[in-house]
Amino acid sequence: MRTTLAIDDDVLAAAKELAATQRKSVGEVISALARRALCPAEPSRKTRNGVPLLPVTPRTPRVTSELVRRLNEELP
Repeated sequence: MRTTLAIDDDVLAAAKELAATQRKSVGEVISALARRALCPAEPSRKTRNGVPLLPVTPRTPRVTSELVRRLNEELP
């Protein structure tokens, strides 16, 4: 499909470089990049000993024996 797009000069230059390296057309390279950006791959779930690991952020509290004990006491 043909269409006209306004692409920044630096982006076009990078796409042309990739196209030359991959021996593809600029259109093919830009289509592949756009497709990848629009349909990101599902993040792979990390596991340890078969148990899925949850993502850790800077605000994630540290799991301690005391925390586990308190949470255990809250169970009915």
